[in-house]
Amino acid sequence: MKLGVVGAGATGLTAAFDAVKAGHDVTVLEASAELGGLAASIEVGGTPLERFYHHSFKTDRAIIDLITELGLADKLRFHSPTTGVYLDGELHPFGTPVEMLKFPKFSMLDRLRFGASSAALKAVRDGSRFGSVRALDWMRRWAGPRVTGTIWEPLLTGKFGDRAEEVSMAWLWARIHYRTFGLGYVHGGFEQVYRALLDAVTERGGSVEFGKPVTSIRQPASVEVKTADGTAYEFDRLIVTVPQPVFAKAADIESDDVLWRNQYLGATCFVLECDRSVIPYYWLNINDTEFPFLAVVEHTNMVDRAEYGGRHVVYVGNYVPRDDWRFTTEPSELLSRYIPWLRKLNPDFDESWIQDWHFSKAGFAQPVVTPEYRALIPEHTTSMPGVTLATMSQIYPQDRGQSYAIQMAHDVIHTLGLDQSPSA
Repeated sequence: MKLGVVGAGATGLTAAFDAVKAGHDVTVLEASAELGGLAASIEVGGTPLERFYHHSFKTDRAIIDLITELGLADKLRFHSPTTGVYLDGELHPFGTPVEMLKFPKFSMLDRLRFGASSAALKAVRDGSRFGSVRALDWMRRWAGPRVTGTIWEPLLTGKFGDRAEEVSMAWLWARIHYRTFGLGYVHGGFEQVYRALLDAVTERGGSVEFGKPVTSIRQPASVEVKTADGTAYEFDRLIVTVPQPVFAKAADIESDDVLWRNQYLGATCFVLECDRSVIPYYWLNINDTEFPFLAVVEHTNMVDRAEYGGRHVVYVGNYVPRDDWRFTTEPSELLSRYIPWLRKLNPDFDESWIQDWHFSKAGFAQPVVTPEYRALIPEHTTSMPGVTLATMSQIYPQDRGQSYAIQMAHDVIHTLGLDQSPSA
């Protein structure tokens, strides 16, 4: 089988890897010059580091198994990092069950309701029952108005803005049910995983071509693909792993098609290389909706800063609409506007602490998972018999995550029969 794959992120590279192992002829077309999609990396102190913060959970079997298969198991280490909440001008530890139940903003009844509602969501095995339920409605009923107003409402507002009230409980259930307190990180960067996949694909005769944004997908007989530089390709089958609207545009699909109807937020993220620590936690949720960003993650409060030339690595991340000022503002100006807010988290913070910085943004990073969302998820099969869609909008009730993307690639390759040798 002559297989084309659009996108060299987790789904695309895993699909290519599975197919070349079975002896198929595979070509991956990647629009950018980088591996990894949303897990693409920069370098800090000579070490690859993800542009957007990444880690894995102990429940992420697909990526753990893949890392092991690629011979990188010794690089994956699990940590118990600290988590905090910023609320009413103060930092509070909020990383363990005991810290959560001791949260000073909760009464005894609040603590009981918070603990009981969280335990219930951990116990529910099938979150599909929550698909038509709005998350904040469920939380107000079961966790209580104070817990919801203190924890869940500001977090969902920070992430989804004015769409927070529409977010499905299935989405929030997935976050509470599957996540673990232990976090895994591939020391030396997740880029090693994607580099190993690329090497495995090319060593088996496949190819990965960069700087190849796809502009046209047609299927008069075989699948015909054209890229922005005018190159034309023909494939027996094509797997598309880019966001739905990008595929729909390339395939010239009508604007009223379901592919156009799911909505995405963009992501913006600063990586600050600082000469000292900014926050006392690995992860700090900002439970103050006045802040212009959602979370601050001090990566080197989990991973030794010696791996990054002694720099303290701090992420400042956000999900925003693509027409929002935080997405459109020039990065240096945006950072200047963030500085006073960082000082609220640490009154001693000074811009001179930042020795270097990097800025990244992605236009289709966070699907808005509403109660109507499930009905809008397209099938993997498309209107073109030879074209299969495998994108993050299809991993409901999850909406992103390397492990889910990897598992989807395995599933699609198996369904298409491409995990079998052509001679089988």
